[in-house]
This record gives sequence, C-alpha cells and structure tokens, in this order.
Amino acid sequence: MAESLRVRCPSCLRDHQFAAPVYPCVCGASLSPPLLHGAAPERFLRRTWAEDWVQVRCEQCGRLDHWPQPELGCPCGTLLRIPVRSAEDAVDTDSSGAPQSAPQPSHIPLPRTANSPRPAFRPIAIRTARDAVTMAELYLKWLGFREVVQQDIHLPEARPEPPVDTPLAPAIDLRGPGLTAQVNPSTQPAAPRDVECLWLTGLTAAAETTVYFSLAGYAGDARTRADDLGVALFSMDLTGSPQPVNTQAAELVSTGV
Repeated sequence: MAESLRVRCPSCLRDHQFAAPVYPCVCGASLSPPLLHGAAPERFLRRTWAEDWVQVRCEQCGRLDHWPQPELGCPCGTLLRIPVRSAEDAVDTDSSGAPQSAPQPSHIPLPRTANSPRPAFRPIAIRTARDAVTMAELYLKWLGFREVVQQDIHLPEARPEPPVDTPLAPAIDLRGPGLTAQVNPSTQPAAPRDVECLWLTGLTAAAETTVYFSLAGYAGDARTRADDLGVALFSMDLTGSPQPVNTQAAELVSTGV
C-alpha cells in the first residue's frame, strides 16, 4: 500500500485520508513521493512549473526523477498541495557518520512479472478531452488489458485551450475483454452516482474489472461507494500520469492484469 496520512482542509476544517500517488519507475518498480507528516497542506490558486513537480528517488534502482506534486481537492473547492520530504532528506548518517537510510514510506509491491518488469508508462500531455480518453486507453493497455476500444461517442474538437477551459464533455466508455472503463474528461468531479452507473454497466457486461478515470477528481462519497462496489478509481492530471485513488486502483498498478 502507498503511504497515507490524514489531511485537514484549512478552509472548511474537513478531514481527509490522503494516499500518496504511485508512479512507475523506468526500472519497473513502483514508487511514491514520501509524505511529510506533521506539515500543514498549502492552499494554491494557480500552478507554476517549479511547484508542480517534486523529486523522488527510486528505492529499487536509486534513480532520481521528477514527478507531479501530490494534490488534494476538497469538496469545498479548496485545492491543497501536500508537502513531501525532499530527496536529500531520504538519507541520514549514523553515529559514525556513515550514510544511513531514513525511514521510508511503504510502497506498492512490484508487479507479478517482476522477473520481466513491464516498461515504464509513457504519459501524454492532456490538452483536450480526446487526449484524456487516449491517455486512459494507453494506460489500460499498459496495465495489461488487451483489445481496449473506445465506444463511438462524439467528443469536442481539439482546442488550443487546456481541458479546464473547455465545455463539459460526456463520460466516454472504454471496453475490453473482462473490462469496462469510463473516462470523465470534464471539469466536474465524478459523483457517487457516476461510479454506480459504471458498476451497473460492468455488471451487465459481465466485466471482471471496472475502472473510472476522472480529470477533476471525485466528489462527496464517490470513493467510498467505489470501495464498496470494487470499482478502481484513477485521477488524471495535465501531465497525463494517472494516479490511483483507492485500493482497487493501487492493486491494478501493483499487479497488473
């Protein structure tokens, strides 16, 4: 399991259980930003390149890469940046002055095919609703699902503006053997009813796995409902790197299909 901590929104004082996002290293290992316990989350209104990325060192191969800064969207509308420990803080020294590893967060285990790890997922930047659907399709195939196809639903034409400035688009279905997935590329968080509708669709199609991707996150009790129904939830950011939101999604990243 990825590391998690309790986060209190400074605007509405609502508590959230936040799980660190999990990313695939090029060596095939799963890694996540080490959360900084005891530090207050930071509210922010606009993004900057320097503040949107953090350095994370892979415990498996030692590689140091940039990954998206962990974020949490509160239902009250506040967007929070979750503090993480710097990569340099991950190494300490013992009484003799020799390097000593600091306590590390728990990580999702390697895929079942650890002897032949799958290559790292190559994200694509999301600028339009169609980009979001294409990214989800590629990610599902990276997880091991085969013959994933999009349902024939019209999407808005590509526009130069980012998704946050585009009109709301309908949720798009993706299907594959044993799989029913849905992509919500709109600026409105997915609601519990959206999760329930996807679950019913998967039940009707006798799908073993149901997966939901949302660009704007999840509202209210959508995550709780997904946990009850066994629906894997992923959030998407503009870098095109999906992040598991619940245990079902984390297990997919960990083990693949």
